[in-house]
Amino acid sequence: MDSLAATALPDLWDRLTGTQPDPRLWVVLATLGAALAVVVPHPVWRISRNAVTIAHEGGHGLIALLTGRQLAGIRLHSDTSGLTVSRGKPYGLGMILTAAAGYTAPSLLGLGGAALLAAGRITLLLWAATALLAAMLVMIRNAYGVLTVVLAGGAFLLVSWLAGPQVQAAFAYAVVWFLLFGGVRPPFELQAKRSRGGAGDSDADQLSRLTHVPAGLWLFLFHAVSLCSLIGGGRWLLEG
Repeated sequence: MDSLAATALPDLWDRLTGTQPDPRLWVVLATLGAALAVVVPHPVWRISRNAVTIAHEGGHGLIALLTGRQLAGIRLHSDTSGLTVSRGKPYGLGMILTAAAGYTAPSLLGLGGAALLAAGRITLLLWAATALLAAMLVMIRNAYGVLTVVLAGGAFLLVSWLAGPQVQAAFAYAVVWFLLFGGVRPPFELQAKRSRGGAGDSDADQLSRLTHVPAGLWLFLFHAVSLCSLIGGGRWLLEG
């Protein structure tokens, strides 16, 4: 057993920290097209948006913890909405960063993923995503949320352990393209709702009350982060 562990652990570490070959350009372009196919058509987006909600609420939760707030729980709903509850001062930098993290999280995660893929760290990306989803699962407080996070985490786990290098690469590129494109659409949806007088308690409106900065400027920030992440991350993926 000791000799087996001594052999397995270095192999495991080498897989995690090593680099993998970049996929061919046609794979990168095919995964780009697949991501657009699940983000642009509204009927498909109503389903795929659940994955963006996981990233959105996960962003709130992660920043809440990093800024010293107490994370009480996360809920994910079948209408693709979500709720993250944290405890702490209802004002201050920690609260502002927590509120701002939701709409920016999918795009920033996509940008970080693109950086890893450009460096050839495909396995590291898959395992890091699995670890983040496992950590998030602990804080989920409703059945639908548990189901969606388990399905997402299970997909990453199966691909990272059972699939070959080319399948892993295609899956990783598809996920990152999806986060980059999927991060762009929610700010536009929020802008449309606010123009109709809805979404009065949105993240942008909460930030406005916290900072006395107009909600429209926070919405502009969400747009800027998502579009810049798409441009920068997309360039890394295509040049990798």
